[in-house]
Amino acid sequence: MATDRRASWLKGVLDLLVLAALTDGESYGYEIAKTLDNAGLGQIRGGTLYPVLNRLEEGGLVEAEFRASERGPGRRYYRVTQRGLETLEEQRELWLSFDVAVRNLLAKGGIA
Repeated sequence: MATDRRASWLKGVLDLLVLAALTDGESYGYEIAKTLDNAGLGQIRGGTLYPVLNRLEEGGLVEAEFRASERGPGRRYYRVTQRGLETLEEQRELWLSFDVAVRNLLAKGGIA
């Protein structure tokens, strides 16, 4: 039985995907998780997503703002910073180059 390695692959690129998800504007954790799920990446649980958001905030790649809600609990909204956009662009190029190398090697092995 083959092992599903998608979770391992996702760990290596989740920071980049979260930054990309925020390029359309600010959002909060649940909506970011929905965006990633709708993109075909599967369900990302809070225990995985929030440490990523915290790490991105600590690195100055995103900014966060807590907003009280009239109904229900408040939410922490995240938006990508200029530094985050620059990092996204740099890392996107590196990831796409890596992706091409992986695809080429898998195709050579008859798996495309």
